[in-house]
Amino acid sequence: MTSEAAHFWEERYATRPKVWSGRANPPLAAAIAGLKPGRALDLGAGEGGDAVHLAALGWHVTAVDISPTALERVREHAADAGVGGRVVTERHDLAVSFPDGEFDLVAALYLQTPFVFPRDEVLRRAAGALAPGGTLLVVEHGSDRPWGWNREDPYPTPREIFDGLDLDPAVFEAARLDTPSREASGPDGETAVVTDTVVAVRRR
Repeated sequence: MTSEAAHFWEERYATRPKVWSGRANPPLAAAIAGLKPGRALDLGAGEGGDAVHLAALGWHVTAVDISPTALERVREHAADAGVGGRVVTERHDLAVSFPDGEFDLVAALYLQTPFVFPRDEVLRRAAGALAPGGTLLVVEHGSDRPWGWNREDPYPTPREIFDGLDLDPAVFEAARLDTPSREASGPDGETAVVTDTVVAVRRR
């Protein structure tokens, strides 16, 4: 593990009884509507809101995070929701290691960190883990949030993110490039209108 990143994220979870709402991120819930359940990989799973939502819809989910405390909460959440048999956890620092396997869906939501992080390389590996016909869903912050630590000026556009992955167009296509806005809630109950940057990549 990258010690600084591992320490940061473990402290973030271990010093609070609960960080997130436990619900699925709205961009993921919207994006998977109508997809046939299969094998899913949730990168940066946090406390498991997305993983449990997917499992409840019939997906078999591998939930990945750098924080042991976060992964313990994923397992607890899945068990409480009655889907523990469809969720497995793996601890990875994605800058160093990546899960094995082939997946029908790879979800990479908000992989923005206060550390140097090889995001494009990780997302290319994520695309490479797709089964034929599978989807890589990338969602990033597209605007500042009052409770957030990350600030970018300007935030990259969906096209810039997709083009930066430099994927083989004979194998991969952009299925969605979008910047929807929504009302979001912060960890302490704050609300604000935010923009998400959504990139969906489909393996042909």
